[in-house]
Amino acid sequence: MAKHARGAFRPAVQSQRQLRVGELLRRAIAETLARETLYEPELSGASVTVSEVRLSPDLRKARVYVLPLGGGQVDEVVDALNRNRSELRRIVNRAVKLKFSPSLRFVPDLSFDMMDETRRLLDLETVRRDIIA
Repeated sequence: MAKHARGAFRPAVQSQRQLRVGELLRRAIAETLARETLYEPELSGASVTVSEVRLSPDLRKARVYVLPLGGGQVDEVVDALNRNRSELRRIVNRAVKLKFSPSLRFVPDLSFDMMDETRRLLDLETVRRDIIA
């Protein structure tokens, strides 16, 4: 197993339990943000997409991948969410009953940018010629 940053060993694939709990948390966070129950100026009127929640193997830490609609003001929205993570944790804990409520850490989701770059590369004439051949 490869050693990652901060000395933690992380499996390449999440367990079924991690995936199931991650999806429950993703839905609860998305519903909370859709209801606009947080009183934060950066979040008012901002539509935030919660694309994925990845959990640590012990289910105590959750990394929440978010992106504002349109991709603008990513840093401001992520900072606002991280400032309010204890409130979000409290709200999510009421919605999802777990033995331990995971600590939340919000990070920007860069997968959409990677998809755009992949599409751009596939549209290059040299790449198209190789695919067709």
